[in-house]
Amino acid sequence: MILHTLIDFDILKVIWWLLLGVLLIGFALTDGFDMGVGALLPFVGKTDVERRVAINTVGPVWEGNQVWFILGGGAIFAAWPPLYAVSFSGFYLAMFAILAALILRPVAFKYRSKRDGAGWRATWDWALFVGGAVPALIFGVAVGNVLQGVPFRLTEDLHSIYEGTFFGLLNPFALLAGVVSLTMLLTHGAAWLSLKAEGPVAARARAIGSITGLVAVVGYALAGLWLAFGIPAYHFAGAVPADMPANPLLTAVDHGGSWLAAYGARPWIILAPALGFAGMVMAVLGLRAGREVSTLLWSKLGIFGVISSVGLTMFPFILPSSIDPKSSLTVWDSSSSQMTLFVMLVVTVIFMPIILAYTAWVYKVLWGKVTEAEVTSNSHSVY
Repeated sequence: MILHTLIDFDILKVIWWLLLGVLLIGFALTDGFDMGVGALLPFVGKTDVERRVAINTVGPVWEGNQVWFILGGGAIFAAWPPLYAVSFSGFYLAMFAILAALILRPVAFKYRSKRDGAGWRATWDWALFVGGAVPALIFGVAVGNVLQGVPFRLTEDLHSIYEGTFFGLLNPFALLAGVVSLTMLLTHGAAWLSLKAEGPVAARARAIGSITGLVAVVGYALAGLWLAFGIPAYHFAGAVPADMPANPLLTAVDHGGSWLAAYGARPWIILAPALGFAGMVMAVLGLRAGREVSTLLWSKLGIFGVISSVGLTMFPFILPSSIDPKSSLTVWDSSSSQMTLFVMLVVTVIFMPIILAYTAWVYKVLWGKVTEAEVTSNSHSVY
C-alpha cells in the first residue's frame, strides 16, 4: 500500500481546512495583541516612558508571533494553490497595504530609540499605530468581501481573472467587518496590556478596551444579522462527486438563500458565534473589573469563536465567486494532491508540537509585568 493513501483524500482536505483555520486563529490570538497594542500606543502612553512600557510588553514576542502569519500564507500556497492564486492576485493592493504596514512595525521597533528627540520617537510611535491598525482593519475587510463573494472567474484552463477594484472592496458590509476586526484586536491588545503593564498604561488600556469591546460585540451582532438576511449564500446545486479533481468548474453552484441554512444543516456550529459573543462580553466585564489573566483568556476565546463562525458558516466554500458562482473555490475542489497534503501533514505533526512547546516556554520565561522602573533602568528594555 502506498503510504499517502492511508488517509482518505477527502479527510485530508478537511484536515487541512481545519489546520488552515488553526493557523489563522493562532495568528489572531498571538500577533493580534501585538497589533492591538500598536494601535493603542498613542492613546495609552502619554509620556515616552509610558509608551516604552507598552512597547516592551510585546517587544520580546512579536517576531515569534508573526511566524503564524508566515505559516498561514505558506499553508495556503501549498495546500490550496487556487485560493492563493486568486486571493493574492485579486487582493493585491490590499495585501500590499498590509505588508507595508507590517514592515513599518519592525523598523519602528528598531529605530524609535536610536535618537532621543521627542518628535523622532513620536513619528515612530505613529508608525507602530499604523502597523497595528491597518492590518487589523484590512483583514476584516477581506473577510467581509469573502463572505459576499469575490468578483473573479476561472477560464476553461483554470486561469483566474479578477474583475474587481481596490475601492470595490470598501463596501459597507466589508467595512463593518473591518470595524469588528479592528475593535476586537484593540480589545485583545487592551487585555494584554492589562496583564503585562501597570499603572496609568494598564488603567487607560482597560478604559479603552471596555469601549472597543462593546463596539466589537455590537458590530459582530449587526454583521451576523446582515449576513443572515441581507447577503445571499452559496451552495451546491446538486450532489458533490466523491474524490473530485481540483477543478471547480466541474460542479454547479447556486447563489441565493441565506447563510442561516448552514445552521439548519449543522446545528452544532451555533457554538462558534456563541463563544464569540461570550468571550467578547466576558473580556469587557473583565477589563472593567480589573481582572487580568482571565480577561486575556476570554478575549482569546472570543476571537476563536468569531473566526470559527466565519469558516463554519461558509463550509465547504473558501472563496466564492460573485460574478460566476461555478468558479467558486471549495474545500473539495481546490486542494493540492493527496500526496502533497499527506507529506505536509506529516511535517506538521512533527514540527507543530515543537513550535507550540517553544512558544509556551518563551511566554513562561517572559512572564511578569513590565514596569516603568525596569524600562528606565535600561537593563530590561531596548525600545
